Amino acid sequence: MNDIVRLALEEDIGSGDITTTACVPADRQARGLFLAREPLILAGTEVLRQLYTDLTFHKHDGDRCGESEIIAEVNGLARLLLTRERVALNFLQRLSGVATVARKFVDAVAGTNCRVLDTRKTTPGLRALEKSAAVAGGLTNHRMGLFDAILIKNNHISAAGGVKNAIEAARAAGLPIEIEVRTRAELREALDCGADHLLLARARREDVTQPGQPRDARARQHLSPTDCCETRGMIRACTRRKFSPRLVRLCRSPQYLV
Repeated sequence: MNDIVRLALEEDIGSGDITTTACVPADRQARGLFLAREPLILAGTEVLRQLYTDLTFHKHDGDRCGESEIIAEVNGLARLLLTRERVALNFLQRLSGVATVARKFVDAVAGTNCRVLDTRKTTPGLRALEKSAAVAGGLTNHRMGLFDAILIKNNHISAAGGVKNAIEAARAAGLPIEIEVRTRAELREALDCGADHLLLARARREDVTQPGQPRDARARQHLSPTDCCETRGMIRACTRRKFSPRLVRLCRSPQYLV
């Protein structure tokens, strides 16, 4: 069992479910249904598999569910079903919430050259589950943590003594280099140093005028339409389509998709 699921059970059950133990015979068998209370994109079924053994799934992660549709059926001891019900629902509801809102962002940029990525702004301890839910909703995982990709942010630039110093030092890791640029001067310097990906921090719509190309004429001379530009921050549901024709990647955080 996943440590997070085990901790959730320990938190809820503690020394025992006194109500269920008092009211329900130990050998009573039961059947339960997980139903969608409203239209949603499903995520979190892997948690159900860890909580129950006799499961029949009618829907799977990434599926659209209509109101009152059956998601899964569970059979077993009534005490087990009742005691684990709230933990199962907590995970299923939160992760399906992430997937449902993620799908809205993905649908909004359909037909463009844009992909919607997630970030590391996840609920502590729930990153793997929330990023899995983001994928169920159609997002693309960015980096899982600090260990699997290079992303030079403004604080790294300041600590390294500038864009050029940061990029040159990061090359030793042998990984593609993504760097956040805050000004046009930093953008030009990053391009001159051969950065693989650009993160346009809190970019305005008017700062990005062509697919993958910032407005700056100097930058356009260096970037082809297939080069990767990314923006994050201050991207709301109502603005994502206005950004998307001009960018390759938009970033949203799983924590803020619910």
